[in-house]
Amino acid sequence: MSPPNDTVEIRALRDDEVTALNALSAEIWRAHYPGIISVAQIESMLAERYNEAVIREELRRRDIWWDVLLLNGQMTGYTSYFITSVPGTVKIDKLYLHPRAHRKGYGGLLMDHVARRMAAQGCQRLMLAVNRRNRTAIAAYRKHGFVITNTSLKKIAGGFWMDDYIMVREAGRAA
Repeated sequence: MSPPNDTVEIRALRDDEVTALNALSAEIWRAHYPGIISVAQIESMLAERYNEAVIREELRRRDIWWDVLLLNGQMTGYTSYFITSVPGTVKIDKLYLHPRAHRKGYGGLLMDHVARRMAAQGCQRLMLAVNRRNRTAIAAYRKHGFVITNTSLKKIAGGFWMDDYIMVREAGRAA
């Protein structure tokens, strides 16, 4: 878990932090995804998924949430999630941490934060999609109670493909 001198805060992303979130995302993606997906796909997905206008629009909506994890006051991770059309199910659309924060329990804190927040909305199931070659993330999700339930192959912008596992965590299955 986190060292005792660290302060950890998880709170809603603010509009004035979107540029900082984009910079953090680019650093995380460019460090983590080479070898999993191509550099061209990384850049395409960053441009599409972290477009500042899109994120700001999502911040105004009531059905999508963006939260950031601050470690000693510095944005170190984030998550984005929404309630799906399947009753009681929340999809974690994004959950990322800077590599310096890996294996310290912060990812679990973010997952549990989403689970608690969504339980208050009547949701008892978390689901997510993770690239089938992203072994590090798959292992982390399994550690926190997620199980692979399906696969998904979906064409996305730029002619690229998302080749994912669908993973689910039921209430009470936290690590």
